[in-house]
Amino acid sequence: MLRLASYNVENLFERAKILNADQWIENRNLSGREVLEEFAQLNSLLAQPTYSPSDKIEIVRLLETLGLKESDESTFVVLRRNHGTLVTRRNGELKVVANGREDWIGWIELTTEAVNEHATQNTARVIRNIDAQIMVVVEAENRPSLVRFNKQVLYPIANWCFDHVRIMDGNDQRGIDVGLFTRSPYIIDFMRTHVDETVAGVQVFSRDCAEFHFTLPNGRKLVLLANHFKSKGHGKPTENDALRKKQAKRVREIYDGLRASNVDLIAVMGDLNDSPDRDPLSPLLAEGSDLKDASEIEGFDFAGRPGTWGNGEAKDKIDYILMSPALFQIARGGGIYRAGVWGGKNGTLFPHLQEITNPAQAASDHAAIYVDLDI
Repeated sequence: MLRLASYNVENLFERAKILNADQWIENRNLSGREVLEEFAQLNSLLAQPTYSPSDKIEIVRLLETLGLKESDESTFVVLRRNHGTLVTRRNGELKVVANGREDWIGWIELTTEAVNEHATQNTARVIRNIDAQIMVVVEAENRPSLVRFNKQVLYPIANWCFDHVRIMDGNDQRGIDVGLFTRSPYIIDFMRTHVDETVAGVQVFSRDCAEFHFTLPNGRKLVLLANHFKSKGHGKPTENDALRKKQAKRVREIYDGLRASNVDLIAVMGDLNDSPDRDPLSPLLAEGSDLKDASEIEGFDFAGRPGTWGNGEAKDKIDYILMSPALFQIARGGGIYRAGVWGGKNGTLFPHLQEITNPAQAASDHAAIYVDLDI
């Protein structure tokens, strides 16, 4: 029996400090979401080949808003300048002196901080308890972090660790990517990224649709399409919905292409950031799709609630394992594992790990989801 799981671990060792912040930046009345929006706008302006006078005024405004008027580092953002000069600071005045992207080499980045040690250990306890042979992980920062977690945190707690760790860098500047843990005898044949794909000149995936190809011990091929769709936050809802639907449509095309090439064991997995009743996911869950939701497996364990995020309400079902008909036929069980989530203001909505004594120690805001396959 092969247990296949998907888990949004919300970064294991480090994450952007603003994502953990309760306070507002530099007393400037900016929420965390607004900081990310201003950060994205500034990045877009700095990437332009030429800075117009109005661009320079806006760059100064954004730098000051992000706390960078007096220095290149604020609580949540850092301006890296390697060569050339972007700005000068004289007599309390910030001025853009570069005339375009070629005049300087550098970038802005979000500062990071270590994730609560207890939370990281509780992530390991969740993974130990699920005991999957193959696990897609969402919001992992990089392969070295996954390797450290696997050997230094998971092994002492579980007395086992995964044999293989894989991840591909995606498009999210915060360093939240999709990766994979596997245990013997499940070894990846090859990986394929869709990170550079565009439609009408616009990038499709805000992270990636990572393809992981396996040859199973019985000789059959298994393909996992690991995803993290655009969130509902950090932008206009209509634009976010449109991008999420574009991503779902492209994943459907990839899936249909695999089916046409005679691959019949396929799973679309990960954090799709929307509920099944909404239009953005219709290319995968309607519109003639034959993908089957893991929750349709007979005896599927919902752990008391339908959702996978936060309080587990129906609208919070955003993590998925969607299976091709042939894969669904060999599914013998599955469920949601939500014991790593705090659950409500007081952590009383559902049982959680005894090691979690406050919200900061929760393994993740996401419950894990898993299926058992007769392979």
